[in-house]
Amino acid sequence: MIGYTCKYAPVELLSAFGAEPLLINEEADNFDCAQDMMHMNMCGSIKALIENVKKDGVREMILVNCCDGTRRAYDVLKDQMDFIFLMDMPHAVNGCSRQHLVDELERLFTAYHDYCGKPFDLNKFAESFTGAEKRPDGDYIGIIGARVGNGLHDQLDDLVPLPIRDMTCNHIRDMEGPDRNVLKRWNEAAAEGNQEDGTPDYLREVLEWYAQRLMTQMPCMRMEDITKRRELLNDPHLKGIIYHTIKFCDYFGFEYEMLRRQTNIPMTKIETDFTMQSEGQLSTRIGGFIESIGLRKERTVRLMNKDGKYFAGIDSGSTTTNIAVLDRDGNVVDSATCRTGAKAQKGAQKALDSLTKVDPKDISLIFATGYGRMNISFADDNITEITCHARGASHIHPGVHTIIDIGGQDNKAIRLDDNGDVANFAMNDKCAAGTGRFLENMAKVLEISLDEISTAGLDWQNDLTISSMCTVFAESEVVSLIADNNQIADIVHGLDKSVAAKTMALVHRTGGKGPYMMTGGGARNIGVVRCIEDLVGEKIFVPENPDLCGAIGAALFAIDAAEESAEKIS
Repeated sequence: MIGYTCKYAPVELLSAFGAEPLLINEEADNFDCAQDMMHMNMCGSIKALIENVKKDGVREMILVNCCDGTRRAYDVLKDQMDFIFLMDMPHAVNGCSRQHLVDELERLFTAYHDYCGKPFDLNKFAESFTGAEKRPDGDYIGIIGARVGNGLHDQLDDLVPLPIRDMTCNHIRDMEGPDRNVLKRWNEAAAEGNQEDGTPDYLREVLEWYAQRLMTQMPCMRMEDITKRRELLNDPHLKGIIYHTIKFCDYFGFEYEMLRRQTNIPMTKIETDFTMQSEGQLSTRIGGFIESIGLRKERTVRLMNKDGKYFAGIDSGSTTTNIAVLDRDGNVVDSATCRTGAKAQKGAQKALDSLTKVDPKDISLIFATGYGRMNISFADDNITEITCHARGASHIHPGVHTIIDIGGQDNKAIRLDDNGDVANFAMNDKCAAGTGRFLENMAKVLEISLDEISTAGLDWQNDLTISSMCTVFAESEVVSLIADNNQIADIVHGLDKSVAAKTMALVHRTGGKGPYMMTGGGARNIGVVRCIEDLVGEKIFVPENPDLCGAIGAALFAIDAAEESAEKIS
């Protein structure tokens, strides 16, 4: 087995020697081994490569010097493997570049032949070509950008109702093999020479043909001429784009900005570090995107109680779980909030048991939303909090155009169209800065309660600025401000401004406009609300119970499902 990661890797050449090329594309559980061998800020895909090579005992590797990270991987692995080769792939597609690539392929030919001692088999070479990329039949969602790990790919398959076409830098590999006449000519030339003594005479023609095949694939973003990539968008069956980037990798971020301005195809951007630690956030982003373009997976919802008078929505968040119970007219008749705890299922059950006005036996349907929505076994269906917040907000405050949701683990800005449907949304990344958890940590540092921190900054005198966006560094900054005898009110006002600035960056990304509405536990922080109002230049509507917006939206979808079911029966 010889591992590779790049679509430009000459795996067919290695197969001709009897090698078994394996695409190494798994996410890593952690980066403990990689961070012992290289800098912690190295690209996550490169660190995952190191982890998987060590975990799987890979002893042979073919790398392509597409970036500094790959070259660094070669440096740390070259003394630990039986065979490793770093191929210098040209950035341009022209005569000189092709000649250079031919020289590189010949260098690889000689190195691997000397290593394995096996002859080069032309028939194996021809048989190893996989041919043109196999596209989905009919409509599909495309993944574009940096390579996507197998775990994320499986997650996308589960979340997206249409087939996925992986058009990332290591999957869209169009490699047609030589035709019968060309192969016959090569075999005749090979029969006239000695294949086992040095480099065969006929090899130059084979490698020139092969270099041309490798170079004329769909270019990745490292190539000089990327105009051919526009063809990826010219397919009427492409119904949406999930654009993937990797932290600390700039190549594909440029293309995303270009596509965002040039295409009308619905598109969302996700960024990973080649682990599955952001699975909850990613499922929300992808689910929200799919629902916003009308491609939600169809489910058959069974009424658990046909005679039930009520419909419930459960919003299972990272910090709290909220339940809202509505009657058939959409009026809230009962609600409850409790801490989520370690398990979404237990938090949801606790919220259900906390209802005081409605007997759960009288509930017809329960729809779940929030991070834990897919882990609540008694829920009849689940919908992302993006869609549920939009529905709930339009129900509570008709005409709202932008929702600002500050939750325990993440912040969201959701822009609605005139019909109350999601037009665009943005979420923070894994960083907790600006979230409810951030404010909770700062309250502990200041030795005040969450209720106190929500108003403490209103009476500020000295306009302090908390410059650090990182939660850990901001905590150190606050400790220093305390040590310098700054007043609590001034420090809290600085924190409120920091949260507002972080949140407004999301609002600007969505093109948000008024009227504005704030939801989530962060909407209870009056100081943060005031700072955001200063930035948007208008009053923000805050509902009486801002935590319930998502749960209300989920319950409204439950009512819709019940009505649709009744229509089908009648």
